[in-house]
Amino acid sequence: MENKERKPVYYSDYLKLDSILNAQNTESSKEGVRADDEMLFIIIHQTYELWFKQILHELEIVRSIFKQPNIYNNAPDMYNSVHRLKRICRIFEIAVAQMTILETMTPLDFLDFRDLLRPASGFQSIQFKMIEAALGLSYEHRHGKNYYLSQLTEKDIERVKKAESELSLLVLINNWLERMPFVKNDNYWNHANGKQFFWEQYRIAYANSLQEGEKQNIQSFDMLFVNDPEYPEDRSFSPDANRSALFIMLYRDYPLLHMPYELLNTLLEIDELLSLWRHRHINMVQRTIGKRVGTGGSSGAQYLRGAADSHYIFKELAELTSYLMPRHSIPKLPESLVGDLGYK
Repeated sequence: MENKERKPVYYSDYLKLDSILNAQNTESSKEGVRADDEMLFIIIHQTYELWFKQILHELEIVRSIFKQPNIYNNAPDMYNSVHRLKRICRIFEIAVAQMTILETMTPLDFLDFRDLLRPASGFQSIQFKMIEAALGLSYEHRHGKNYYLSQLTEKDIERVKKAESELSLLVLINNWLERMPFVKNDNYWNHANGKQFFWEQYRIAYANSLQEGEKQNIQSFDMLFVNDPEYPEDRSFSPDANRSALFIMLYRDYPLLHMPYELLNTLLEIDELLSLWRHRHINMVQRTIGKRVGTGGSSGAQYLRGAADSHYIFKELAELTSYLMPRHSIPKLPESLVGDLGYK
């Protein structure tokens, strides 16, 4: 029933357009300097921040889902998570494409107002740092740690540290993978060695699939999937999570693994798009300021390149493709497990 007492919603009031459209205050106009492209520069970066806000909103929903003790693969929560992560991918695609508009600003256009921005810098984008932290980029794995917080206010430093203290999506995905029963449940395998039997069989088939120049892969396979005591301590995913992730990739065609596979694949797409955004940014900076330092005092393109090369969050998932085989080579699953991987 319509609420007659509810006030009508007006377009510009709902969107707060008076605030938004009057939030482009150029530094050049304050100084009486003509810099026609500063308006574009401001609007582009304000748009980025609005998209970053939406990404954080989507990530908070996904993380709240994965904080649950159990998530059923055929439940709405799994579809909802994949749907929202794919939306984040589409937003990052827009972020990359938006560089094309910014690149219509030539180096001379930028120099008209660049010095008026110091020491402000895109490096001070708190929301982007929060996105990285929410996804799973830890402080220990950041490039340029000494510079990372040095340009921020105390208030923003606290915001970033709070974001880093919360459970990241990377940690939550690890916990979810650890709980998956398909490889861990010995009842499926009808063998004295339980789940170890599956990995022994897979190891034999995998070793036989390797070409001459790939033979050394069996050593890393043993370290990651067979010999838990040798498992590297610095990896983000635990041995059980690692095995579950590979299992999902191998048997993704079974109905119950469709959504888990889409989830893992979408995380890899996010990493890929973040990398594309960073490298597009590097090229734009090189084209615009050459070898000059950034307005915030960083080494400019050199700093950005270091971050782009090291800030892959889900790289361990990407590495698992090294251990895949053609479908006709992978071990057949027990009938009881095949039955449980179908929708009932």
